[in-house]
Amino acid sequence: MSATFLFPDKSDFSPDMKETARYLGYSRFVSPDQDVSELLEKAASEMAEVMKVQAVFEVFDLSVVECRDSGVSKPSYEPTDQVVSIRPSDYSTTLSFADVTLHSRDLGRNLSGCSQVALLAATIGPQVDTLIRRYSSLDPVYASILQATGAMFIEELVDLVNAEIKKIAAAQGLKTKPRYSPGYGDVPLQVQKDFFRLLPCTRIGLTLMDTLIMAPEKSVTAFVGIGG
Repeated sequence: MSATFLFPDKSDFSPDMKETARYLGYSRFVSPDQDVSELLEKAASEMAEVMKVQAVFEVFDLSVVECRDSGVSKPSYEPTDQVVSIRPSDYSTTLSFADVTLHSRDLGRNLSGCSQVALLAATIGPQVDTLIRRYSSLDPVYASILQATGAMFIEELVDLVNAEIKKIAAAQGLKTKPRYSPGYGDVPLQVQKDFFRLLPCTRIGLTLMDTLIMAPEKSVTAFVGIGG
């Protein structure tokens, strides 16, 4: 299938203050006091005014091949112009989709039993970065609350994308696996290059810097497996 773009309306979002508090370090057993709660509400309202939510995803056929694990625990990889390839002798699973082949024990576990994989990219826009930067010097405490609020909103956006991928899976009588992002486990950030090569990320305002970090900051890329 071709790439699918999502431009949700801001009214589709319902700020989750408990989730924002969790990003601030509160446990589920401890609630913020009234002063902090008011700041959480203020941050959510202020960010909702400026954020520009956009996402894109595409589903690819996936081959997952188990191979013998040599027991080497330290990841190593060999990037090329077209493919990020982690040495297969180090890992137990080879994954192939589009023109990409990679070897990852952790992603292999996540995508086990899948015949397709969706690659997604999502962002809540550069205006959010500008808002956080503005308060970083003026009010660092409020800036940290804005950081947590941005994390909450981008997760809510990715949940909306996940819901669309689940619909595609359900139409085939299939289910989705939990999403998995580059940079976690033994999947290196170099895989970001494949996301930007296979998806039209620039059309939703995303840029991949030389450091392999995305701009805007509050952005996510992820794999979502589809299988029985």
